[in-house]
Order: sequence, then C-alpha cells, then structure tokens
Amino acid sequence: MIRDLLGEPDHIRPNPLFRAGAPMALYRVARVEDAESGPDFAARAEQASRRAAAARHNAERRREATLGMIRAAPIDIPDLDRRLLTEYAVAHRNRRVDSGAEAPGLFPSPARMEDVPIAVRHRWEVNYLRHARTPYDSLLTALRGRVGRVQAELLLRRRVYAAIAARYPDLAGECDRQLARRIIIDGGEPP
Repeated sequence: MIRDLLGEPDHIRPNPLFRAGAPMALYRVARVEDAESGPDFAARAEQASRRAAAARHNAERRREATLGMIRAAPIDIPDLDRRLLTEYAVAHRNRRVDSGAEAPGLFPSPARMEDVPIAVRHRWEVNYLRHARTPYDSLLTALRGRVGRVQAELLLRRRVYAAIAARYPDLAGECDRQLARRIIIDGGEPP
C-alpha cells in the first residue's frame, strides 16, 4: 500500500539498527497525510482490516483444533505393581543411557533398583510412564508447526502428569516438580 500510494521515497537512509538490514525509506509528512486523506487509502485500509480479522479468526480456529486434538487424546496410565513399575523404570533409564539419549549422571549404567534413592526412582518412574506408556512423545511430534503449539504442549503435560498422579498418588509430588520445572524452562505460567 505504501508503494502504491506514495511511490518512491523522498529519502533513503542506511538502517540504523542493522548494517546489513534493508535501508529505511523516508517520506515527507505532507505526502503521507495527503495519501491518507484520499478515498483510495480508506478503501485499502478497510480491506486490510477485513483481511487481518479473517486471519485472526482462522488462526483462532486452528489453535482451537490443536487444543481439541490434545483434549481428545486418550491418556491411559497402566496400573502396575509398584516393584514392576520400578524395574521397568530403571530398565528404561538404562536403555536411554546406553543409547546416548541420557547422561549417566550419578548412577552408573546399568543402574540397579536397590542402589537408587527413592526420589530418583520416582523421577525415573514418572519419566518411564510419560515416555513409554502414554502417547506423550508422539503427540509432541504431532504438534510441531501447528498454531497453538505452546498452549497445547502445556495442556498435554498437565494432562499426562495429572493422569500419572491420579494412578500413583505417591508420584504426585514428582509430577508437580517436573511440571513446574518444565513451565519455568518454557517461560509459561505456574501450574
């Protein structure tokens, strides 16, 4: 619209913020005021306003579709014997360390259930349930590039951690800790 209504700029100046950036096009105020008072400007401004409103509506519709996908996703946490859950969680952690997906940290690989403090076991159990027993990772992958991804990721995390805490109440504190940590990392609002 600027190019169509004002034509060539009155002056060109180097970009004051970025040397390699596009130069600044400067126009005399009187030319801009004349262009803005004309009927062509009003018609174009109205058309631009309608397009912007349609784009906002479309983005909101897509954001709601993304959130709806997460709301509809089944989050089923298996009811495992606690000893079996711990064995699975330790084995899952050992596989991640062996594959290079996780650093060994304080515990050698393979770690043994008996050598790991309860707080660490709880962390591993929550991680195991989240990654190996829910569609968490595949849903995160499905969110890439979608409108509303940030809100949908937070909703997904809240749903998964709430489901784990509901099935295993003794893991609720670890679920809250992990969720709060994730929110701090992502810069979101507290749980």
